Amino acid sequence: MKKNRALFSCLILLCTFLFGCHGYHSDGEFLYVKRGDTLYSLSKKNDLSMRAVIKENNLKQPYTLKVGQKLKIPQPKTHVVQKGDTLYNVSKRYQMSVHELSKMNELKAPYTIHLGQRLKIRDVDDVLTASSNQKGKPLSSSRAKTLAEEKRLNNQKETPLQVKNTPQSRSKGVARSSAKIPYWQRKKKFAWPVKGPVVAKFGLNAQGQQNDGINIKAKQGTYVKAAEEGVIGYASNGLKGYGNLILIRHKSGWLTAYAHNQKLLVKKGQKVKKGQNIALVGATGNVKSPQLHFEIRYKTKVVNPQNYLK
Repeated sequence: MKKNRALFSCLILLCTFLFGCHGYHSDGEFLYVKRGDTLYSLSKKNDLSMRAVIKENNLKQPYTLKVGQKLKIPQPKTHVVQKGDTLYNVSKRYQMSVHELSKMNELKAPYTIHLGQRLKIRDVDDVLTASSNQKGKPLSSSRAKTLAEEKRLNNQKETPLQVKNTPQSRSKGVARSSAKIPYWQRKKKFAWPVKGPVVAKFGLNAQGQQNDGINIKAKQGTYVKAAEEGVIGYASNGLKGYGNLILIRHKSGWLTAYAHNQKLLVKKGQKVKKGQNIALVGATGNVKSPQLHFEIRYKTKVVNPQNYLK
């Protein structure tokens, strides 16, 4: 089985290489300029600050881009929580509101932060620019509510926002294998490829064997659906143990795998939409009952699919 997993990893590497040749805008580390792209459109499509992209790549006005140009994606600034830190004093240190800081880090009441936790923070230049653009403009009702909530939290000062000496690894909702995945990619959500109970979870099992995905039990012949739009990178039964296997390349360096299918309904190079039927559930390869082995990878890095499925 280890040999099969090694061959599977080689196949993933090949698909990842081919992924970079299809002209997608981003591979998660760089932006690739295509015909018709502008700095504004690239930043908007990839949910990035245009100012941050300019600063990261030392671009000069008038910011003209060339087809094929490679732009480095700016990495988010972070603050490592130290003893005595609170959400309130961290927000003030970086000229942010408590509401903005908690929302950026998906924190919920009572807004507890942990020693050693990395908090995403805004670039000070962006904050100052945003503030200057608001001068003289009336507050919207939503902004007024935000300020009211911030005032309430600020008045509470240190009491509800103290740091707990709890390891950050206990925090919920982040795949343990996704530490190096850019934060704007960790929120990525895929659709369930098939409905059914998970009969084999991600990670090590009782026998000490590693499962790089999850196995979902389903009735023989049930349609398997694409978890996200993309391009079929592999559709064959040439890899022993996986049976009829499909690999789909998605934008920004993501890849999904679908194994043990009874029948494949797509071909290599075909574009598919999210939710499109791509195969029928089967029991091919090294399984004895109908089920789907499903994996999600960021580039070549495996992640727990259940943290990315909705």
